[in-house]
Amino acid sequence: MSTLTTGKKAPAFKGLDQNGNKISIADFKGKKIILYFYPKDDTPGCTAQACNLRDNYSALLKKGFAVVGVSTDAVKTHKKFETKYELPFPLIADEDKKIVEQYGVWGEKKFMGKTYMGITRTTFLIDEAGKIIQIIEKPDTKNHTEEILAALK
Repeated sequence: MSTLTTGKKAPAFKGLDQNGNKISIADFKGKKIILYFYPKDDTPGCTAQACNLRDNYSALLKKGFAVVGVSTDAVKTHKKFETKYELPFPLIADEDKKIVEQYGVWGEKKFMGKTYMGITRTTFLIDEAGKIIQIIEKPDTKNHTEEILAALK
């Protein structure tokens, strides 16, 4: 569960995207960001979420938002995911878990009676000044864009 709250400055981040490009929060200075954390490339929920954002990408751009995905998968895995689903936005490979820990989305999870460490699916909406304007915890993967747009009203 994230310890960050709305109104706080979003933690700085940097990493490599699916194309091996360096990407950081500084690249988005003066822009709004949808920073979404998801557990794993090419799994049903993560695919539904990424494709929902892809299918509504132009609407998000019209609202002035850049979209950035983050998971602990490798650059190579991100590239396969991006290519397979024609994703138009960067996916940051956070293999060392620095970004997920900064944002408080790395923690204990339970699935089918097993406990393990992983990413808690969470989306942060960040304004042009780098402040968190909304946090969406446990987003609806199939309707994530609609949740984002509703949160902005």
